Amino acid sequence: MATEHRQRIADLAHELAQHGYVADESLAATLLLAQGLEKPVLLEGEAGVGKTEAAKALALSRNTRLIRLQCYEGLDAHSTLYEWNYPRQLLAIKLLELDQRSASDKEKDIFSEAYLLKRPLLEALTSEPAAVLLIDEIDRADEAFEAYLLELLSDFQVSIPELGTVHARTRPLVILTSNGTRELSDALRRRCLYHYVDYPDHAKELMIVQAKVPGAPLALAKQVVDFVQALRKHDLRKKPGIAETLDWISALLQLGVNSLDEDGIDIIVQTLSALVKTQEDRARLSRPVVQNMVAAC
Repeated sequence: MATEHRQRIADLAHELAQHGYVADESLAATLLLAQGLEKPVLLEGEAGVGKTEAAKALALSRNTRLIRLQCYEGLDAHSTLYEWNYPRQLLAIKLLELDQRSASDKEKDIFSEAYLLKRPLLEALTSEPAAVLLIDEIDRADEAFEAYLLELLSDFQVSIPELGTVHARTRPLVILTSNGTRELSDALRRRCLYHYVDYPDHAKELMIVQAKVPGAPLALAKQVVDFVQALRKHDLRKKPGIAETLDWISALLQLGVNSLDEDGIDIIVQTLSALVKTQEDRARLSRPVVQNMVAAC
C-alpha cells in the first residue's frame, strides 16, 4: 500500500511537471490527499514562490477548468456568488407586458437561471466536471468574508432567495493561497490541508528555469540561479521570488546576455529592474556589490 501511494505521488508530480510546475514530494502528497479526502488546501508562503501556479498546473493535469477568485480588502460575499442581469430582465419585462399570465408566473420567468450571472463561487459549485477553485490571497479579504467562506466550504451549497438552495453538482477541488499579510482564523486552518511553499533550493529553482525558459543556455541558467539564491540571503525588504528569477533571465536573453561576467556588468546592472522591486533594495545593490556577486557565480 505504501509503495502504491508513493507511486501515485510520483505520478502526480510528473503530471504537474508536464505542465511546467516542479512540485516537491510533500506538495504533491498534499494535493493528492486533497483529492482523495475532498478537503481544501491552504498554500501559504511569500509572494512569488509558485502558489498560484500550483493551482493552474493542477487544473491542467486534471484536464478541468480553473476558476479563480482574487481576494481583496472589502470583498463582498454576495459579489463572489452571483448577480442578476438587470438589463436583460428589464427587456424581458417589456416583452412580457402583453403576456396574459399572472404576475407570479412572469416573475418566475424573470428570476430564472437564464438571467443569472454566475460569479466564481457559484460557477465552481455548478461546474461539471469538478473544477479547481483557486481562492487567491485569502489573507487580503476581511474576517467576515473568511467566515462566510467557511460555511460554504462546509456545505458546498448556497441559497439564492429567488431560486432556492443550489447544491454543488460536483465538489470542486479548492486551493486557497495566503501571503501571510494577516493571520488566518484557526477555524479556516482546521478545515484545510496545509502546505508551506518556501523559496526553492538551488536544484529545484534550476529545474523551474529550465522548464519555463527552455531556450536559456544551461550555463546561464545556473549562474542566474546562483545569483538569485545568493541575493535572497541579503537583508532585503522584498526577496525575489521565482517569477522574478524567470523575468530576469528572460530580460538577459532578450539583450543577448549568454553568461554573467565582468564584460556584461553594465547590462546586468540595467536588468536588475526585473529582479529587485523596491528602491531601498535597489540601493543596496551597488555596482561593486553586483560585480562581487557575479564573480562568485
